[in-house]
Amino acid sequence: MATLRDIQRRIRSVQSTQKITRAMKLVAAAKLRRAQERIIAARPYANKMAELLGNLVSGAGEEAHPLLAQREGPRRQIVIVTADKGLAGAFNSNVIRRSLEFVRQSNATEVTLVVVGRKARDFYRRRPYTIKRDMIGFWDRLAFNHAAELADYFMSQYLGHEVDEVHLIYNEFRSVASQRPVRQQLLPIPRTDGEGAGAESVEYIYEPSGEAILGDLLPRHVRMQVYRALMESLAGEYGARMTAMEAATKNAKEMIEVLTIQYNKARQEKITKELLDIVGGAEALKQGAEA
Repeated sequence: MATLRDIQRRIRSVQSTQKITRAMKLVAAAKLRRAQERIIAARPYANKMAELLGNLVSGAGEEAHPLLAQREGPRRQIVIVTADKGLAGAFNSNVIRRSLEFVRQSNATEVTLVVVGRKARDFYRRRPYTIKRDMIGFWDRLAFNHAAELADYFMSQYLGHEVDEVHLIYNEFRSVASQRPVRQQLLPIPRTDGEGAGAESVEYIYEPSGEAILGDLLPRHVRMQVYRALMESLAGEYGARMTAMEAATKNAKEMIEVLTIQYNKARQEKITKELLDIVGGAEALKQGAEA
């Protein structure tokens, strides 16, 4: 049975943990506000660019730009985006689980990985998969040049015929308490089929030329999609951590209440036992004096 000192020690330990989780929640909330503002501001631009390119490439042939070339080769590259740190609930495990399912179900004979974030790197380097590149330690200072560096690496591999497909797997930020793992084909750039009820074929007139416009827009589109995925993941990480730390703080409070009740009961039992010992001793002295 736990002694009073043991219970007191445990209460102090839980209180210290509660202070840490409360502070982590406040830090995550402050960072989430900035990350949420960034992703909300970037989404319209990324969506509009994807819509614009979808309309442009639907009427253009594969020869219009190498990034549009559809290849049926066996080489597939999967980009897995996680966080560098834990204590964020199921944020990292959901992405890793989704990526592992996609890797195992992949019909490509050659699958390579690019892992972004320490959690994905630590998970996959202990397993028999080929990691072509990792990128860690930049989340606190995430900028567009990080996304551009990654996107240029993917495009150089694709244009160099080192890979035939590139897929992104990351957490999409939906709300503070909700992050959804999604998979997005990055390369070759998806084409809209232009089919469906009421769909009409539109012929675009390019100025100066279709090759020049696509040559500028398509790499910019790839960089923007990578940047959006990184920002979605960053905002989702802060939201998940804030939710997890709030739950941990609440659980610590409940545990302190239970331990306090347990301490009071044990203390009352000790006091009662001491009183009984005193009364018993006094009664024994009284009986001895009478004898």
